[in-house]
Amino acid sequence: MQRLALFDLDNTLIDLDAAFKLWASEFADDHGLGPAAVDWLLAIDRAGNPHRAEFFTMARERFALADSVEELWARYRTRMPHLVRCPAEVLTGLAALRTSGWSVGIVTNGMADNQLGKIQRTGLADVVDAWAISGAEGIRKPDIGLFDIAAKRCGKSLADGGWATGDNLISDIQGGNEAGLRTIWINHKASSNPDHAAHQVVSRIEDAIRLLLTI
Repeated sequence: MQRLALFDLDNTLIDLDAAFKLWASEFADDHGLGPAAVDWLLAIDRAGNPHRAEFFTMARERFALADSVEELWARYRTRMPHLVRCPAEVLTGLAALRTSGWSVGIVTNGMADNQLGKIQRTGLADVVDAWAISGAEGIRKPDIGLFDIAAKRCGKSLADGGWATGDNLISDIQGGNEAGLRTIWINHKASSNPDHAAHQVVSRIEDAIRLLLTI
């Protein structure tokens, strides 16, 4: 099996939940909404993580905001790349994978400007070979087409196998499996799910990288 490692972005390589909490606090302050609004924003985000167009429609109605959904969403996409962080250990680990002969790519769903901003501002652009963003390509995980684009940009073919790592059992694990890749599930909450179908399960992205380095 070839040394191809494809990674999800949000809540895999970066902690999107932590960044969202910072954004929610800023948003509430900017609009004079108070701490109860922060709790509401976080609760809505956790309750199925709705599409951001839907999320900002709900927020606009809830708080009677004058700005349009499009304006609120655009400002969110501009701000989030400044709030996310990629741990130094993760950046170092990805660089080590490449040094040891792995081709490393990112496969992520999301708007192109938002996701690309995250990749660039966190330093991930310097330690991976390529990325495929659903908003730029017009297809979303678990569609194997997005994995195929990332693999080709890494100079590889899905036909020769590889690994996919992520936190979402549908978009990352099911998608990776259907793409013919072996999969690593980042099980952040240590939940029991006998039907996860991943080839490996770890609790942290750092553990997934270390696992790959031993292959």
